[in-house]
Amino acid sequence: MACNSVYPDFQAIPCPTFEDCFHAVDSGEAELAMIPIENSVAGRVADIHHLLPTTELSIIGEYFMPIRFQLMGIPGAKLENLTHVQSHVMALGQCRKIIRANGMTSIVGADTAGSARQVAERNDPTWGALAPELAAEVYGLDILARNVEDAAHNTTRFIILSKDKKQAVNTGQPVITTFIFRVRNVSAALYKSLGGFATNNVNMTKLESYQLEGQFFASMFYADIEGHPDDPNVTLAMEELAFYSAELKVVGVYNASPFREKIREPEENRALRPSPGV
Repeated sequence: MACNSVYPDFQAIPCPTFEDCFHAVDSGEAELAMIPIENSVAGRVADIHHLLPTTELSIIGEYFMPIRFQLMGIPGAKLENLTHVQSHVMALGQCRKIIRANGMTSIVGADTAGSARQVAERNDPTWGALAPELAAEVYGLDILARNVEDAAHNTTRFIILSKDKKQAVNTGQPVITTFIFRVRNVSAALYKSLGGFATNNVNMTKLESYQLEGQFFASMFYADIEGHPDDPNVTLAMEELAFYSAELKVVGVYNASPFREKIREPEENRALRPSPGV
């Protein structure tokens, strides 16, 4: 659905895993990869942050897609009779309320559409699936409850990856720069490495850490900032980051999605906030 929304003239190629998606682009089988990276309710999508450091693909764009989940079952099934519900782990995490309210057992599936297919094949009226409406149409299932996600703002952010390392042209339009880094093993290294973004007025919209190769003392960080590497303030901030980093890799410089402006907090709301320490 995300692929069709952004690239309606392209042919979407399904892959069993995220790693297979990366490989399809790297091998030339596919031109681009559309990969979900985080959700506004369930958080980051597992595996992606571990795959990015190992690939030579670059992020060339982003897409925010509102997510609406339908609870579906075989024809004739009733919501009150469901005992099990199957879906991707992220979908189950985004629909906890209806699962808990109906006392259903969550079953983790490989993906949402595949879960709908398996429920159809099982032909058991006590099993349901959480998936987009299109899956119900494809596999002949009845929708037992509509829009069952826990929050109306439920949105998934996708990144678009390419083998072509093209970067967005610095035209003054909003740009996101994504990079991964590992700090040196010195005192306050993270604090010092991020100081340049504060002193140079660079807004960091995302910062996440994850363990590197199973080592509890070696953390890799993933970050998004607003701005282009050619911007003087971003250049200075990145130079300071590089000084304290044992490893630094820019994985994408791309135009910011218009969706970011829709969700940005209004200026008047920020003005009403108490200042720090008040």
